Amino acid sequence: MLVWSRLGRIVLWMLFALIFGVLFLAPLAVILLSSLADQWNGVLPNGLTTEHYADVVKGAAWNSVKASLITGFLASALALVSGTWAALSLRLHAHALKRLLGLLFFVPSAVPSVSVGLGLLVAFSHPPLLFNGTVAIVMIAHFVLISAFTFGNVSAGLARLSPDFEQVASSLGARPAYRLWHVTLPLLAPYLVAAFGLSFALSMGELGATVMVYPPGWVTLPVAIFSLTDRGDIFNGAALTMILVAATLILLLGLERVTTKSVGR
Repeated sequence: MLVWSRLGRIVLWMLFALIFGVLFLAPLAVILLSSLADQWNGVLPNGLTTEHYADVVKGAAWNSVKASLITGFLASALALVSGTWAALSLRLHAHALKRLLGLLFFVPSAVPSVSVGLGLLVAFSHPPLLFNGTVAIVMIAHFVLISAFTFGNVSAGLARLSPDFEQVASSLGARPAYRLWHVTLPLLAPYLVAAFGLSFALSMGELGATVMVYPPGWVTLPVAIFSLTDRGDIFNGAALTMILVAATLILLLGLERVTTKSVGR
């Protein structure tokens, strides 16, 4: 909209296509071709096959898909509840205190995720909180890393929410609990869905902290992909990567439809 000439718009579109193609589409295309490659000795694969997908949906690889989905759903649900609760609570405090407490949510996202994993190992390797070697420590790691983004999304929604609706409900005699469930949360629904989707996507792709804390038998997709490629099994690693991308996109598209319907209402 800021470029008025037709030639300028064409140049910008070509520049966008070049950058988008090189930085986004090309890596995905290479991964997709690798997941279907029988052998790859030249510029393009020598042949195509679906055997790599058949391999990765068996045994440990399929368990990794289930581990990632369960971890993503549970951690995102917990982050959504805690982040929403914190955002609703902090808006009642003074601006300085709200800003200070809000910054605490973003501390884990300010350090490398592998450092978060190391901290959890040190903190939960001794009684009375002995979570090391359990699935619980993986859930905690994902929750710690994604809760900041949930809190940020809900806080942004609350900042845009007009207080008139809640004030009208209060003037009509609505109690705080009724006002929360029937006025505030329905108005925040698009932001809640977006927060859950972002948290789930981040959880599905989390590697740094997970590789530090995961127990035997609970290997998430990023850890499985890292293990496969580290052993030189590039084709199966690429197939598992495409499954990760597909699972995340399907959920995000579903959540987008839910958000669109809620906004339309």
